[in-house]
Amino acid sequence: MSRTTRTRWRQGLTATALLMAAVALPAPAHAEDVTDYAITVDPATQGAKIDDTMYGVFFEDINRAADGGLYAELVQNRSFEYSTADNGSYTPLTSWAVAGTAEVVNDDGRLNERNRNYLSLDAGSAVTNAGYNTGIRVEQGKKYDFSVWARAESGTTLSVALKDAPGTLAATRQVVVKGGWAKYTAGFTATRTSNRGRLTVVSSGTAALDEVSLFPRDTYKHQPNGLRKDLAEKIEALRPGFVRFPGGCLVNTGSMQDYSAASGWQRKRSYQWKDTVGPVEQRATNSNFWGYNQSYGLGYYEYFRFSEDIGAMPLPVVPALVTGCGQNRATDDEALLQRHIQDTLDLIEFANGPVTSEWGEKRAEMGHPKPFHLTHLAVGNEENLPNEFFARFQKFRAAIAAEYPDVTVISNSGPDDAGTTFDTAWKLNREADVDMVDEHYYNSPQWFLQNNDRYDGYDRGGPKVFLGEYASQGNAFKNALSEAAYMTGLERNADIVKLASYAPLLANEDYVQWRPDMIWFNNHASWNSANYEVQKLFMTNVGYRVVPSTATGTPDVSGPITGAVGLSTWATSAAYDDVKVTGEDGTTLLSDDFSGDASQWTPGGTGSWSIQDGQYVQTDTAAENTLVTAGDPTWQNYDLHVKATKKSGKEGFLVAFGVKDTGNYYWWNLGGWNNTQSAVEQAVDGGKSTLMSKAGSVETGRAYDIDIKVRGRQVTLLLDGQEWGSFTDDKPAEPFRQVVTEDAKTGDLIVKVVNAQSAAARTAIDLGVAEVAAKARVTTLAAEPEDMNTETDTPVTPVTSTFRGAAEKFTYTFPANSVTFLRIRQR
Repeated sequence: MSRTTRTRWRQGLTATALLMAAVALPAPAHAEDVTDYAITVDPATQGAKIDDTMYGVFFEDINRAADGGLYAELVQNRSFEYSTADNGSYTPLTSWAVAGTAEVVNDDGRLNERNRNYLSLDAGSAVTNAGYNTGIRVEQGKKYDFSVWARAESGTTLSVALKDAPGTLAATRQVVVKGGWAKYTAGFTATRTSNRGRLTVVSSGTAALDEVSLFPRDTYKHQPNGLRKDLAEKIEALRPGFVRFPGGCLVNTGSMQDYSAASGWQRKRSYQWKDTVGPVEQRATNSNFWGYNQSYGLGYYEYFRFSEDIGAMPLPVVPALVTGCGQNRATDDEALLQRHIQDTLDLIEFANGPVTSEWGEKRAEMGHPKPFHLTHLAVGNEENLPNEFFARFQKFRAAIAAEYPDVTVISNSGPDDAGTTFDTAWKLNREADVDMVDEHYYNSPQWFLQNNDRYDGYDRGGPKVFLGEYASQGNAFKNALSEAAYMTGLERNADIVKLASYAPLLANEDYVQWRPDMIWFNNHASWNSANYEVQKLFMTNVGYRVVPSTATGTPDVSGPITGAVGLSTWATSAAYDDVKVTGEDGTTLLSDDFSGDASQWTPGGTGSWSIQDGQYVQTDTAAENTLVTAGDPTWQNYDLHVKATKKSGKEGFLVAFGVKDTGNYYWWNLGGWNNTQSAVEQAVDGGKSTLMSKAGSVETGRAYDIDIKVRGRQVTLLLDGQEWGSFTDDKPAEPFRQVVTEDAKTGDLIVKVVNAQSAAARTAIDLGVAEVAAKARVTTLAAEPEDMNTETDTPVTPVTSTFRGAAEKFTYTFPANSVTFLRIRQR
């Protein structure tokens, strides 16, 4: 998942334009309005087989998804390893408060080489931990397990208490420390419920403390070092076919170097699986790409165990020694590369090896002598250097094939759905006959409605697709509707798309780096997004094969591209001059050489714009999307000329056209993605999609002549007089989508229909099967497009009902803005 991409489309999500207006459908209909459609099923033709593993979940430690989330540990910074080297706001006592005298120490008296800091607590002093969110959550009558590694003179007593502001939450426990480092435990039973609990440890003598821990005893399946029950059960309820872990960007960012006992633990080290297994007190705390620390208490063993517990295929991702997510570095250290390849072979042995093997024995020591049955493994994530990545991927692939020929090794196609990186990566993958390619993309709802046929034209003899990350940039029902419409195309192409997972999975509402997310939570509750409800509906009603079907469509009434023009920057200072907009007949619509004021331009609210030396200059290099606009939103068929100069900063410049408002426009993004590529992006209702892209950068101090010609829905772009590219944005955003599958166990035909418009869809359905039961089971998701589920309000909730009019041919009216699954029994 690209950090730059995430940041970009996170902006502008406050735009309020409705989806239907954005996708150029007919004007919003009244509730009684009905549009007529027809679905014809062809049961005599064999459709694509759908694997049991078709849909899964993607877990990344983003938004505090692990510590403070799925990992049930209630103490934050339990081993005092937080550091300003990882986060400028951190200290070793982050989340702790000291009463008396205490000092975090890093010396030879430490617990072990990877758990380097410990707390020296003087006699009579106390430390208190605040946990996550508002505090430590405890429930009346529930049991909690405390543990600590401690060292002190024999006879020192630790008094351990659970309290909140009103008072005691459980009876205080006494732990007697008997000498050198050892683990001590105690149990609590909560006498009150609180979301604001604090854990306090008071020492009667001088003591050293490390790994201060508090777990609810009622973890998921009562596993030790376990998972938060409500979150794990929500994931289990999806019945996922696979779990992809441990992430996206945190996999292939940071240092890939070796740990050295002499130099100590390397901060900002990339995620490497061997760092995350073994006793938790011997796992290092490490910085996270998303700005916080991870304890690795939730590590590879726990991921494998969770996958097994929910009946899902484990699908780990390992770094290929080419960084991604905007870092764009490739290692030339052959010895380091070979070490990582060996680590990957060892990972497969850890998962599948017998207890007599080195890593199989370690798995058994952790409590799981039986193998985890690993069959798929991905190498790399969103690398934006396709040639460098693929050269290294081939070495991983060859080594794995030599020792484990039955393991499917998955490659990837970069961070976007199209463009130079994507095309190059796919060419390399096809030529090398790679088994499967991981695609990632985050686009607007309109893109998902427009691209239902994306995989119809893929080479049936080429690599299969793992759609490892996708989402439509929002958690409103309109987003879920567009994703549901797209998923009908994934199922129709199940011979190509073998695996698919929405991303990200989890978000702690108080620690959000990224939106949207499937499951939201805080320290006391969790709730399903609208997207979750759509995913669950598809994942629990897959079927074993597609039954071919066709449907009539909605007439497209889109006209020419219309809109004003705009100028913007992204973390960059740039100067603009000589802006001129000319109509198709040569009429001057706008002309500004900035010799006077900037009164023709309307700022969007960010950035610092001013007239300087006859140019319009934006000087704030920290501001993102500083869009200013000029002109008439009704303009069409015009030529835009701009002279642009980058002055400083990370990227280039953005020239907008077809601007309707701050959430709906096109722009030519020159020198984007940390000045590595240029693209045309379309924003619809705040969410962006890339229409075309090329590698390239912008030089600082050089003036560029930019020309954009808009004719109807065709756009031609010229850079310094040379055509850079052109495109025609004429693909309809079809709101009515369907697919039919068959359930092998029940014989049910499952008719899945998405109606993403504000008019009901009265539909004539011809099943082509005479012998069907008249009574059908119906599951419906219907809500207003802007509805969102929250902790206290869940307007997007499935409703089940019975339809008694099923037959070979029948009519069913699908509600406006709805996803409907009809299960019809074949006799």
